Amino acid sequence: MAVKIIIDSASDITAREALEMGITMLPMTIQFGDEEYRAGVDLSNRVFYEKLLSCKELPKTSMINEYRFEKAFKNATENGDEVIVILISSKLSGTYEAAKRASEGFGGKVFVLDSLSAATGERLLCMHALKLIQEGKTAGQVFDELEKVKGKLCIMAALETLEYLKKGGRISGAVAFVGGMLKIKPLVMLVDGEVKMIGKAHGQKRASALLNSIVKERGGIDFSMPHGVIWTGLDESVATNYMKECKPFLGEREVSTYLIGSTIGTHVGPGVFGWAFFEN
Repeated sequence: MAVKIIIDSASDITAREALEMGITMLPMTIQFGDEEYRAGVDLSNRVFYEKLLSCKELPKTSMINEYRFEKAFKNATENGDEVIVILISSKLSGTYEAAKRASEGFGGKVFVLDSLSAATGERLLCMHALKLIQEGKTAGQVFDELEKVKGKLCIMAALETLEYLKKGGRISGAVAFVGGMLKIKPLVMLVDGEVKMIGKAHGQKRASALLNSIVKERGGIDFSMPHGVIWTGLDESVATNYMKECKPFLGEREVSTYLIGSTIGTHVGPGVFGWAFFEN
């Protein structure tokens, strides 16, 4: 009996990556006007940001419904296998609740995890789950371990602009205008499954320094667990430039970079940089 993993496209794991990792990725749909795409399948992150930069209104994302989960669970368990499902925070989408309802008809073979995270946070939980499965852990043991470690998962970043928060109705136009004039970079973090502002800084240098200070305050990075620098947009130099500011505590470590896709990228826009890691 094997242990399988299902994850949603809010993890920014593409269909191709999922195939390479040996997992199943269920895509959410994203709509630009009358055009509808499947995230991570027929909409690459690059094309997403090209469209985001040119559109006046934010695209709309649709959650995965109960029927699609039931179909995926039936396929995954038909040979007696068990399934771990890693999903976007229940406070950001109704996807988790739909999966929970769908799992009720599978006799305890489907374990549904509310990641209380999104994007690279889900990816890191998936990477840890794959390692535990390789070690021979059962689905129940893997699920329990994920429930334990997700509380140490940190996603924090500095935003380039307030424009996309304004478009999404999260801040007023006046606040966005003043922030732009003063070149304020807001710092945000996923806290208990929701996006919270944790600080602000003037310019990239100060934003980088403040981010690194907050990382240190939270006990630093557990480098024995999956981790990486996150970024958004079309220019990866935003990530490589930030990593230069992290040298004091990174030393000579090689760090992966992860591009944030449509689910979170819609609301924060391009030019974002930050960290995804488990606290020490």
